[in-house]
Amino acid sequence: MINWQDVDTILLDMDGTLLDLYFDNYFWLEYLPKRYADIHDENEADSRKHLSTRFERERGSLNWYCLDYWSEQLQLDIPALKREIQHMIAIRPYVVEFIQQLKAANKHVMLVTNAHRNSLDIKLKRTGIADLFDEIIVSHDFRTPKEQPHFWQQMRINHPFKPERTLLIDDTASVLASAQTFGIKYLLTLLQPDSKQAKRQHTEFPGILHFDEIMPIDQTLESSL
Repeated sequence: MINWQDVDTILLDMDGTLLDLYFDNYFWLEYLPKRYADIHDENEADSRKHLSTRFERERGSLNWYCLDYWSEQLQLDIPALKREIQHMIAIRPYVVEFIQQLKAANKHVMLVTNAHRNSLDIKLKRTGIADLFDEIIVSHDFRTPKEQPHFWQQMRINHPFKPERTLLIDDTASVLASAQTFGIKYLLTLLQPDSKQAKRQHTEFPGILHFDEIMPIDQTLESSL
C-alpha cells in the first residue's frame, strides 16, 4: 500500500488513530452528561440534550477540542473528570511496534494532534508513548485546528517537512481533506477508530484496520530478492 522509500515523514493523529476513540466517545457522550447532571443537580436526559447541542455548535473549531473552553462554559473541571476514568485510555493494536519500525527505518515521526495540552498530558502519561516521537505538535499552539489550511501552513514553517514525501494517518476525513489540499501526498484513515463501534465500510480516503497492515519493510532488500 505504501512505498516507504518515497516517504521521509510520518504524521500521526492521536485520538482514534494511535489511541482507541472509545475513551473520548464514552467521556463526552456518556460520562460527562452524567457527571454534569450530578454536579448541577439536573435531569440526566436534559443534561445530555443540552450538552449535545452545545458541542455541535463548536464541532470542527478549536473550541471543540479545548478543555479550558469547556471547563469555563460548563463550570466543570474537565481535566479532573477525565482523570476519573483515565484507566479506560487504551493504545490501539500494533501502534508501538509500528512506530518502532518507522524509527528503525530512519523515518521522522511526529505526533500531530488537535487535543488540548491538558488532555494530551493525561494520555501521554497514561500510555507512556511520548518518547516514541521525534516531535509532538499541538494545534492549539497555532490557534487553529488541523481542519483549517492555516494549520498546515504554520506546521510547515515551524516544523519543516516535504509534503510530497509525507504520510498523514488520521481518522477524521475533514483533516485528511485539508492536508490533501495543502499537498500532503500520502493519506490514510482508520476503519475502526472506536473499538466498540462497527468497522466503517466506506471512507473517502484509503483505510486500515490496524497498523500491522502497513508495517515498513526493507524494500531495497525485498526488491533484490
